[in-house]
Amino acid sequence: MGRAVEQQQGGCCSEKKKKLRKGLWSPEEDERLATHIARFGVSCWSSVPDLAGLQRCGKSCRLRWMNYLRPDLKRGRFSHHEEELILALHDKLGNSWSQIAARLPGRSDNEIKNFWNARLRKKLRQTESSSSAKTAAGAAGNRTPPRRG
Repeated sequence: MGRAVEQQQGGCCSEKKKKLRKGLWSPEEDERLATHIARFGVSCWSSVPDLAGLQRCGKSCRLRWMNYLRPDLKRGRFSHHEEELILALHDKLGNSWSQIAARLPGRSDNEIKNFWNARLRKKLRQTESSSSAKTAAGAAGNRTPPRRG
C-alpha cells in the first residue's frame, strides 16, 4: 500500500504543500479515478486529484490512467505479430516508444518499452549472436586447406 510523504520541493506537484500518496495504488483509488474520468473526462490532469478525491498528483493520475486503467488497453501477452511489428518499428524508429505505440492499438508506450527491455532485446541479441556464430562457422568451413606438394 502507498505511503504518505511530505511533498518535496520540485517534482511533479511542488506547488501544493500537502501530503501525497506514493507507491502502489489501492483498488479504491483506481475506482475513484476511473469513475471520475468516466463521468467528467479530463480537461486538466492537475485538477483531477482534487476533483476525484485522491491524495495523488496529476502526473501520477495521468500515468495510472494511460498505462493501466484505460478501457481500450489490451491485456495479456503480446502476439507474435505484435513482437515482429515492435522489432521492425524499433529498427526504424529506435527507442521512440510513443511513436511505436501509436502503431499498436491498445498498447501503451510504457508497456511496449517494458516488453522490449524484458524480452525482445534479449531475444534480438541471442538471434544476432547465433547468426554471427553461424556465419563464422560457415566461413571457417568454406576455407580451402593449403596445398601441399
